[in-house]
Amino acid sequence: MVERVEEMSKKRGGRRREAETSSTLSQKIAGVLLSIAGVAILMGIITGEALYPAPYNTAENTISDLGGTMPSEGGIVLQPSATIFDATMLVTGPMIIIGAYLVHRASRRRAAAVPLALLGIGVLGVGIFPGYVPVMHPILALTAFVSGGVAAIMAYKVAAAPFRYISIVLGVITLVSVVLGFVFLDKWQFVEALGEGGTERWIAYPVVLWLTMFGGYLMGHSRREPSDA
Repeated sequence: MVERVEEMSKKRGGRRREAETSSTLSQKIAGVLLSIAGVAILMGIITGEALYPAPYNTAENTISDLGGTMPSEGGIVLQPSATIFDATMLVTGPMIIIGAYLVHRASRRRAAAVPLALLGIGVLGVGIFPGYVPVMHPILALTAFVSGGVAAIMAYKVAAAPFRYISIVLGVITLVSVVLGFVFLDKWQFVEALGEGGTERWIAYPVVLWLTMFGGYLMGHSRREPSDA
């Protein structure tokens, strides 16, 4: 009887170690994907801006202008920037979605994984429907912005201090910038001076930086039970 109990205990211990190993692997792969996605988005934007074959001002031009301007602005598509930007979004969007799945697999925290997946969907959608596509592009861009801010805030459920506080701050910056950009763009002198392009970068860049940092955190931090906070 004692031997059977010991054998069962060993089996349970073995299964537990296998589960922990699988979760750790999922976490690290998620970290790799999210870090690469964050770096790729940043470098894709920088490269698209550098190679834009027309005057480009970060205060006046939005990030999405790299893929194509809005129909109200002529729906202009300029190469090679459009291909660089669209391809970057098409590649990184699925990477973020897969990363979100792996984060959920490792942590079992939907609150952290769902907004991250929505961010990936928004990024992918921006690549499929560039700026010159009415309705769909603005909806998907807003989805990426808002869900990115929420994802950064909700990452506190799977992250430890001090990164969890940095993550929250970056998420808050994005969401506050969304409100300022959509509500106060023409009403507050500071926001008006930043312009549509500058304000959009205050929305997007904190999320891009967070993706890179969160990925690094997942790669380097040993798996632990997430907080119930």
